[in-house]
Amino acid sequence: MLKKEHIAAKILRDLTWHFAGKDNELFLTFDDGPTPEITPWVLSTLSEYDAKATFFCIGGKVERNPQLYDQILEEGHSVGNHGYLHMNGWRTGTDKYVRNVHRAAHFINSNLFRPPYGRIRPKQITQLKRKFRIVMWDVLSGDYDKKINEARCLYNILSYAESGSIVVLHDNVKSEKNLKYVLPRVLEHFTEKNFIFNPIEYTELD
Repeated sequence: MLKKEHIAAKILRDLTWHFAGKDNELFLTFDDGPTPEITPWVLSTLSEYDAKATFFCIGGKVERNPQLYDQILEEGHSVGNHGYLHMNGWRTGTDKYVRNVHRAAHFINSNLFRPPYGRIRPKQITQLKRKFRIVMWDVLSGDYDKKINEARCLYNILSYAESGSIVVLHDNVKSEKNLKYVLPRVLEHFTEKNFIFNPIEYTELD
């Protein structure tokens, strides 16, 4: 799994990979929602541990599920832009890619952006960083990967997460099996170690 010292983080220094100086703080992030089948469970589970997280939402899903998006905010979590459609930046022209992000911004009021798949071109970064803080990660759970079972997914987080880590999970149907095993155990494990779970701060767009 990716750690903060991997080569991409060294090259793409304009992106946020990890929060230094955040002792006993973890930043759980959830991509690809809001999803009616799984996001309410995520919110309920986080609430049990008084944990806050950041949800990188797909604009099209927010448009279809505005009440669920509002619930995320009402429960004290932060939100970020994950595009209106889940576009791969390596396979998409810069203008089309940037338009997709700005379209999502009509529904997601946040200056945080995470590229789907973590794939983004330098020219896309140059344009988007004028308005957005691009947030990556240093711990990738692999919850979406059918080749990774629940135990391995949990191991990926417990072995690599540390103070200031940004951890990627997914509130989508594909990840449900792994997520429902992993999330309560991650919350319990790090709560016992006196960690707190904070949202990534964002600024609302004008």
